Amino acid sequence: MAEAMILLGEIGRPHGVRGLVRVRSFTAEPEDLTAYGPLSDATGTQRFVLEMLAPDLARIEGVSDRDQAARLTGTKLYVPRAALPPPEDEDEFYLSDLEGMAAVTEAGASLGRVRSVEDHGAGAFLVLEGPPERLVPFTRAAVPVVDVAARRITVVPPEEVLVEPQPGEQEAGAA
Repeated sequence: MAEAMILLGEIGRPHGVRGLVRVRSFTAEPEDLTAYGPLSDATGTQRFVLEMLAPDLARIEGVSDRDQAARLTGTKLYVPRAALPPPEDEDEFYLSDLEGMAAVTEAGASLGRVRSVEDHGAGAFLVLEGPPERLVPFTRAAVPVVDVAARRITVVPPEEVLVEPQPGEQEAGAA
């Protein structure tokens, strides 16, 4: 099995003409982006050595002009899971550790497995494999128990949200 890779950041747009780039760090402290060794792309084939110049600005070894920097825009930066320190407390975990865990209701009924953890800016949510596929907000109310040792989470599915069609929408959809 391939080693798990953890997303730590992303290369943004070029800054200036000498190959500097904006970077978005997903670490608690932006400067920790380079604390775990060389970064790589998702496949592990491209390696990047960054020198952080500011919390959101970096120089990439081997990149010396704006065109080279522009070609890297949007490149996600990863490290092997083994490069990260273990969680400090037994009730702490990395979000990526949730992937593959069994998801069950409070009564013990299976809801599937956690396929992925996603966060698009409004808070993390879990994607549970189906059928049916479910999206569950990763909050204490919706996921009250995370048992890392047993590789299982307890899920209290939120009430289904139904959005009623607005006047005129049904007619437009029927055409």
